[in-house]
Amino acid sequence: MKQVLQHLRTGKMELAELPCPRATNGSLLIQTRASLISAGTERMLIEFSRASLIQKARQQPEKVRQVLDKIKTDGLMPTLEAVFRKLDAPLPLGYCNAGVVLEAGPGVDDLRPGDRVASNGNHAEVVCVPRNLCAKIPQDVSDEQAAFTVLGSIALQGIRLAQPAFGERFMVFGLGMLGLLTVQLLRANGCEVLAVDPNPRRLKLAEAFGAATIDVGGGGDPVAAAHARTGGHGVDGVLITAAAKNHEIVHQAALSCRKRGRIVLVGVVGLNLRRSDFYEKELSLQVSCSYGPGRYDEKYEQGGEDYPLGYVRWTEQRNFQAVLGAIAAKRLRVDDIITNRFPFSETPAAYEVIGNDGGALGVVLQYPHKVDRSPSVTVTQEAAAAGKGPVVGVIGAGGFAGGILLPALVNTPASLAYVADLNPAAAGHAARKFGVRHAVTDYRLILGDAEVDAVFVVVGHHLHAELVCEALSAGKHVFVEKPLAINQKQLTRVSEAVGRAGGRLVMVGFNRRFSPHTMKIQQLLTGRSEPLCMNMTVNGGPVSADHWTQDPERGGGRIVGEGCHFIDLLACLAGAAVTGVSAITVGQGVAVRDDKMSMVLAFADGSVGTVNYFSNGAKSYPKETLEVFSDGRVLRLENFRKTFGYGFKGFRTFKTARQDKGHRAEIAAFIDRVRSGGEPLVAFDQLANSTRASLAAVQSAREGRTIVL
Repeated sequence: MKQVLQHLRTGKMELAELPCPRATNGSLLIQTRASLISAGTERMLIEFSRASLIQKARQQPEKVRQVLDKIKTDGLMPTLEAVFRKLDAPLPLGYCNAGVVLEAGPGVDDLRPGDRVASNGNHAEVVCVPRNLCAKIPQDVSDEQAAFTVLGSIALQGIRLAQPAFGERFMVFGLGMLGLLTVQLLRANGCEVLAVDPNPRRLKLAEAFGAATIDVGGGGDPVAAAHARTGGHGVDGVLITAAAKNHEIVHQAALSCRKRGRIVLVGVVGLNLRRSDFYEKELSLQVSCSYGPGRYDEKYEQGGEDYPLGYVRWTEQRNFQAVLGAIAAKRLRVDDIITNRFPFSETPAAYEVIGNDGGALGVVLQYPHKVDRSPSVTVTQEAAAAGKGPVVGVIGAGGFAGGILLPALVNTPASLAYVADLNPAAAGHAARKFGVRHAVTDYRLILGDAEVDAVFVVVGHHLHAELVCEALSAGKHVFVEKPLAINQKQLTRVSEAVGRAGGRLVMVGFNRRFSPHTMKIQQLLTGRSEPLCMNMTVNGGPVSADHWTQDPERGGGRIVGEGCHFIDLLACLAGAAVTGVSAITVGQGVAVRDDKMSMVLAFADGSVGTVNYFSNGAKSYPKETLEVFSDGRVLRLENFRKTFGYGFKGFRTFKTARQDKGHRAEIAAFIDRVRSGGEPLVAFDQLANSTRASLAAVQSAREGRTIVL
């Protein structure tokens, strides 16, 4: 199938050939019939992508501050590489989609193949969209009309926040598609509307929808007009649907309002507010969030958890339904807003119209009825390093795969045969960038290929254990990024699968074992005469409470999901298993406690270690600091860039040119072991022990007792 992608780094737009997505739990697979280009939002993305790096930085000063903080801790080159990776990832365009259901995923029982639905799907021939972001299209609403559903919902949510009453007077700043839909919905609410724009054609459309207009391009004064039409009182409210960088629109909106009027920002404008504008009239200003309640709530959008209608009358999905109902009842006229139609194959020409034709409003893309639904696309005839080493497939094409794993694999003898991801754009981009033969959206194609020797699993934490078991059952060697499992039940299943695997290798991405700094420390500790005393401090940085890593069901929490790294590092240095764990978190009063934890570890050789995993430190402080005490000597490791020795004869400092956490060495060693055979790089009981210890730390902190392993 084909999909529209925008490359943020180069500014290039691409109609890419990608593997077809598949229906997942709680989602719908939809063949697109029509989609609407959101001129304001998509034009801004295109303009941003075509800007220079300096211009991009000026547009995002907060991101620049984050980059500077990262340079302090990680160094210049790793930071620049991370920035370029972010910009290099293609961005799927579009969010106004109408099509036909091809397949309903597990858990969806109220829609079936053949039903027409509106959704926030991208500009693509086939899209996979969660059920709560879809609404069934009424019979007398066309596909083109239904493509306005999402944009109409954005306008509707702004109006709901403004709480218009019948007979009130409202002003609308900006008469693009969003503004014209807002005008109509306000009129349907029984409001008088004063519409402001510099474009005469758009003003005429607003007049046709029942609004009085002000031509600011021709010298019209919106403030004077507002007071003239309201007996000097000012309008009851203002909805700003414009996209502009200046701050004057909010100032004019405030001056146009009556005392205690309300302003709702739906578009994007400058917000250098003047206190006197709001103080003297006690005005309210509210920013509207997209389609309505549920937006950006992962449990609602991805998890399918609806809000009870009795408590949340209008969710984003119910707003979709309301807009479709208004179109069906002819209270919302969207045909009048369509100015251009293009076949999907001519999408680049459609965006040229958006960028260059000031009269363009609704630009609709029309899609073919026959599309390629293959879940696999051949990207290159010869995979990278083909014929030189083991044939591998990668399941997952997210940030870690694209930033760490695949660049490392390219430098090994491995033959890169597959990269799989539910996101077609991510799979296709990774395959093209790293010379992988096939981009697929169904990982089972990898497991079913007898030529594949090894599988790399780099997906969500909750899927690690399941995919390890499946890959071992398919006879593959497995490299899984940490954690190995997020609960004891999963760990037991993996252990049983390893026992049945008949010599297949299993490796967990405990990369810090392979850092040159770790190896240097091990070398310096050779021949020690007493147990180690170790202290690991992790300045993890804050992650919001609703982030997936904090979810025990998806991420396992940060100690299980990331803290396992440092438990394993200490076990590696001690050369002994963890035998006991005692942990404590901070007290009540913070949103998340589990990521502010101190863990004391006992090892089988008598060594002791403390892992302090704290998320409330300064960004400029090193992220990872290790101290090892033994035999009257001390080693100190800072951020895997510098290791200092105290009390060692002939050793004071070991430095690497850049931060090196051991990823490349670990992956190269795994590929070499798959090729040459032999014992696992790390015995599975050690991998399981580190995982079990991280689970024990969480249990210990919650139960207030030491856990003996």
